[in-house]
Amino acid sequence: MVGRKRWWALAVLVLPTLLISVDMTVLGFALPYLSEDLRPSGAEQLWIVDIYSFVLAGLLVFMGTLGDRIGRRKLLLAGAVAFGVASVLAAFSTSPLMLILARALLGVGGATLMPSTLSLLRGIFTDARERRIAIAVWSSAFSGGMALGPVVGGWLLGHFWWGSVFLINVPVMVLLLIAGPFLLPEARDPNPGRFDPLSAVLSLATVLPVVYGIKVLATEGFSVVAVLGILVGVGFGVVFVRRQRALESPMIDLALFANPRFTGSVATNLLAVFALSGLLFLVPQYLQLVLGMSPLEAALWVLPSSVASVLGAMAAVWFAKRFRVPVLVSGGLIVAALGCVVLAAAGVGSGLVAVVIGFVVVGGGVALADTLTNDMVISAAPAERAGAASAISEMGFELGGALGTAILGSVAAAVYRGGLPEGTPEAARETLGGAVATAQQLPAEQAGALLGTAREAFVNGLHITALAATAVLVYTGVQALILLNRKNNSAVRTESGLR
Repeated sequence: MVGRKRWWALAVLVLPTLLISVDMTVLGFALPYLSEDLRPSGAEQLWIVDIYSFVLAGLLVFMGTLGDRIGRRKLLLAGAVAFGVASVLAAFSTSPLMLILARALLGVGGATLMPSTLSLLRGIFTDARERRIAIAVWSSAFSGGMALGPVVGGWLLGHFWWGSVFLINVPVMVLLLIAGPFLLPEARDPNPGRFDPLSAVLSLATVLPVVYGIKVLATEGFSVVAVLGILVGVGFGVVFVRRQRALESPMIDLALFANPRFTGSVATNLLAVFALSGLLFLVPQYLQLVLGMSPLEAALWVLPSSVASVLGAMAAVWFAKRFRVPVLVSGGLIVAALGCVVLAAAGVGSGLVAVVIGFVVVGGGVALADTLTNDMVISAAPAERAGAASAISEMGFELGGALGTAILGSVAAAVYRGGLPEGTPEAARETLGGAVATAQQLPAEQAGALLGTAREAFVNGLHITALAATAVLVYTGVQALILLNRKNNSAVRTESGLR
């Protein structure tokens, strides 16, 4: 693709990326409103929240491979139709079951859109430097959208009903369906080989139980069901890998993982998102429940980190012209670790400056590193397998996010509970939000004492989590410097332009 058309194509591909990332965070603000209207049970509310990520994570690998076979543009446009229809169904849902099914269909659409957008960039931008710019823009849209979600949700819910947070998807999908056929080239694997239905089933059986188990650990703590789900998923994963090795045309080319730059990039993405997700889980609670901000006010104070993410992604392009990529990735992660140290300085009475500065540094450092590792993933994989490679990269993001929320969230929760004295009401021991709700039913003096103790315990949990994230990011930075170093990979394709 030549001339300006490829940059218009990039603009089209950024639209669904931005929308999906917004959709990941916007629902949290609509939950109280839709719960009042639809009155879901506790279990139904969990499914409304979780079914989207379950389906999305479970189908990513399958959809990435399907795009390589039938055409990535075709899959992208089909996914846009599914996403648009599901958005309308979700907006006008009249029962919890209808909303759960609509959210599941949104997950199906999202699973087609994410790997398709990233893999199409490979074919559109054949020049390595231009492709790096395109991936920086793509990464900026993804990270920026996650921070915009709460702001968009807060504004919409202040002016319209809860369904509006879903309806904003429709015009974007319509624009994609109109412009896509004209601006996006078709791309597929010319020799995909025979399709293996059992591999598709095994990929779902691997991912879904693992994601479910992690979600249960994050929301309910340790349980036999959660551990069993993870073990079942790992068991199916072993069977899946063995089958891929035996097939002439596997769903996932395991030879990709023999390339240290591919494996190192996927691992770096997973661990970086792991650290970031744990902080994203705690910082909004700190701003609202410790510093007493409204949801929209808290979202606005998180926005600077979104701007930093955009700047970090674009800075990656400029720095990559002057420095070696492994050094840049490692440096970005070390900078992000320093941001975590700043976050750990937040206190009960005053901590806004530390949170904003720390989160800005974390967002910029992680965005710089992720932009370059995404470029490595796409560059290291053969062009005909770009869809499957993109899906593996996206899977790393999904698992990293789920693990970060589960593990780091559990660490923070354990520190929080350990900081409360014996005799504290059970609801207050569960979460800081429970402590705030409990305090509202107590006399002023007792309420003040409970809130003071609970907030101090929560901040201690935030400190430990920030320091744990620091350790993870430092380790990931060292690992990236080793695995991404060109001396470890003499077989790297020269077309990538990576140094």
